[in-house]
Amino acid sequence: MTEFLLYIGRSGLYLAVFYTFYLLVMRRTTFYRFNRIAMLAGSVVCALLPMLRVRPAAVFAAVGPLTMTSVEGSAVEPQASFPWAMLIFGLYLAGIAFVLGGTVISAIKIGRLAKNGRAEEIDGFRTIVMGDDLPSFTFGKTIFIGSRDLAVNHAIFAHETMHVYCHHYLDLLLFRILQIVWWWNPLVWIMKTELGLLHEYEADEGVIQKGIDATQYQLLLVRKAVGDQLFSLASGFQHAKLKNRITMMHKPSSSGWLRLSYLAIIPVLAILVYACNSPKRNKAAAPAEETIAVPFGEVEVKPTFNCEDANAFVNWIYEHLTYPEAAKAKGAEGRAVVQFSIMPDGSMGEVELLRGIDPDLDAEVLRVVKSCDVKWVPGKQNGKPVKVTFTLPVIFKRQ
Repeated sequence: MTEFLLYIGRSGLYLAVFYTFYLLVMRRTTFYRFNRIAMLAGSVVCALLPMLRVRPAAVFAAVGPLTMTSVEGSAVEPQASFPWAMLIFGLYLAGIAFVLGGTVISAIKIGRLAKNGRAEEIDGFRTIVMGDDLPSFTFGKTIFIGSRDLAVNHAIFAHETMHVYCHHYLDLLLFRILQIVWWWNPLVWIMKTELGLLHEYEADEGVIQKGIDATQYQLLLVRKAVGDQLFSLASGFQHAKLKNRITMMHKPSSSGWLRLSYLAIIPVLAILVYACNSPKRNKAAAPAEETIAVPFGEVEVKPTFNCEDANAFVNWIYEHLTYPEAAKAKGAEGRAVVQFSIMPDGSMGEVELLRGIDPDLDAEVLRVVKSCDVKWVPGKQNGKPVKVTFTLPVIFKRQ
């Protein structure tokens, strides 16, 4: 679960950087189709980048502290830490369910319109003719258009055919997946709007290239412009900001060299990917792989105790640790921290007290850790057993 949350966080960061670059550099260029392809390809790449390991990734795993109590006759249990990862994952799943629910509702609404409308095939396009008061849009390869617009405003139908011809529905489907998975990232929602604008720019350009008078077409846009987007899965005649669309129709074509601006984001993402991975050990600095100590949180394959994770060792400590009577009499309590190594052969070595609280309590912690004669399955780095350092906090608390 922790690794999945790290993946979601890192990929969200890469997407945010890429989308920020687009908004600052490429947003006002006239490369409508090129920007579409770049936006979609860049989104897929950013989603896959966390899977690239340019150096071993650090996944920090914390072992919860162990609490011993001096209450006679009562059961002594390890103190459970708050499951933050579980809480975050639950909130993340709740967000996915919310966005997915909105998507289903949108699809149901469109399905009802299709059922209530009149299906026809016009100029080779599947068309649903609706009531006069409904705005035109496309969903998949189907055009939804009001009966009056179909009869009077041919430019509207031409506009919707461009959405189908350019396969804008595939873009919307991919971005809906991005919105579901990265719903928490506000830039994903902003870029969905930007993608819709690119669709409108490309469709407007296609309509004008068909020979429809640009001035009359712009007047039609003004007359038909109303409200906000009704269907999040659809491409529509009225879905974009009208001022931006008319401005882009009058804007001169951007220099083709500006397409190369996308190359600037490559080193930025490369540096970011490198920074999000933990340092690689310097093999030249040590003569043998076995002598290199790797922190427990950074080793690729974690050591296991009794065929279980590190928490099994915490439970073993709990079973063998006692609260010294001398420490009880003094009222001594606190948090001791011990560190030891798990050797490449699975044995334990180099037990060291990093933080003490009382001589009797410190001695008890060291005694129990050193008395462990159960061999671990060693951790591995680059497929080879390595020495792994393990830090364990132990809390003694009187009640």
